Amino acid sequence: MGEVLTVSGSSPLKDAEFDAVAQDYRAQHAHSTGVSEDSLDYFARYKIEYVQQLWREKRRTPRVIMDFGAGIGNALAPMHAAFPEAEIIALDVSRASLDLVDAQAIPHVRTLAYDGLHVPLPDASLDCIFIACVFHHIPAEHHIALLKELRRVLRPDGVLVLFEHNPLNPLTRLAVARCEFDRDAVLIGAGEMHRRLRAGGFIRTKRQFCLFFPPVLALLRPLERVLGWLPLGAQYHLVGT
Repeated sequence: MGEVLTVSGSSPLKDAEFDAVAQDYRAQHAHSTGVSEDSLDYFARYKIEYVQQLWREKRRTPRVIMDFGAGIGNALAPMHAAFPEAEIIALDVSRASLDLVDAQAIPHVRTLAYDGLHVPLPDASLDCIFIACVFHHIPAEHHIALLKELRRVLRPDGVLVLFEHNPLNPLTRLAVARCEFDRDAVLIGAGEMHRRLRAGGFIRTKRQFCLFFPPVLALLRPLERVLGWLPLGAQYHLVGT
């Protein structure tokens, strides 16, 4: 749901569960994190700015991007602003959430429903896959298979960027505990998620901790470049190619 996607056992994702929270997702998320709904946009922009910097370093622009578990589309407006010419695929199991994405009418964004097990796209069809705090809702036994599926649809020179909550951060654990739609969440350590990424076929990988400063201290964000090794950030990100 913008940062939510779940699997139940070996069955498809429980789309109805997230259909039920689509309309008030932002309010619930804001309550659990203790910030205003407007401040939630800061976290989405933060992530997209990082992805944009990665592509600047590659000196090229992605043509097709997929937001895996896009939910109600929190990241899609900043993603389009960062990559205005790219086709953006918003993938999710919740049709109600994707209907809210469609209602935003963001240029070059198309929604795609997903059964939770198989990505309905051809091999090597994506330049970039963006994942914002999704895997902690997916049972661990499905992780490697799903990562292999994502590797299948990513071009050989493509990039996967995965953000997850850091279970070593006490404020993150508190926010997750307070959030109704996180009641099934199992937080994943950065080292373990990195291992699963490599097991899914991503050979060149890197990890870094992030979100050390809340929105009110955004001016301190440049310090994160030297703090990325410190496992105390609210989240971490993994890059796989």
